[in-house]
This record gives sequence, C-alpha cells and structure tokens, in this order.
Amino acid sequence: MNAFFQIQLLSAFLFFVGLLVVLLKRNIIIVLMGIELMLNAINLSFVVFSKQNYQIEGQLGVLFIIVIAAAESAIGLSILINFYRNFGVTKTSVANTLKG
Repeated sequence: MNAFFQIQLLSAFLFFVGLLVVLLKRNIIIVLMGIELMLNAINLSFVVFSKQNYQIEGQLGVLFIIVIAAAESAIGLSILINFYRNFGVTKTSVANTLKG
C-alpha cells in the first residue's frame, strides 16, 4: 500500500469523523469544530492529489478553502455569541425557535 492511498484513507477517516460530529453532537461549538475537521480533511486530500499529479491547482483550491474556513469561523462564532446572549445556552436543540 503506497503513501498516496494511506493519506487518502486518513483524509476519508477525518472527513467521516467530522461528519459524525456534525450529525450527532448538540453543542454548537463542537459542531463548528466538526465542520473545520471536514474542511481540513478536504484540504489534505487536495494537497495529496496535487502532489501526486504534479499540478498546482489542488494547492490553489486549498488556499480558497482556508479563506472560506476563516470566514466560516468568524461568522459562526458571531452567530454563536448572539445565540448565547439571547438564549443562554449553546445547544442546537434550542435553535428551532429561530425558524420563521
């Protein structure tokens, strides 16, 4: 088994762990951490494919994903702060009151 395949398996494992965290956990902070874990797994996969094929496009894609992850963190944390100020908890089950 070569290193390329092993790193892709690691990337898939990290992605599915992040997906399970997003689907199963009820704390908003933990859910945001799961989303970050999924984005980092995608980054790892892009870098490995880029290195394997000797192309730079995968690494440029990683750069855009890092920018999106930073924006997601800033917006997610600001929503979390406002949510905590209004409801006093950080559980996703309380978020159903935000529906229109």
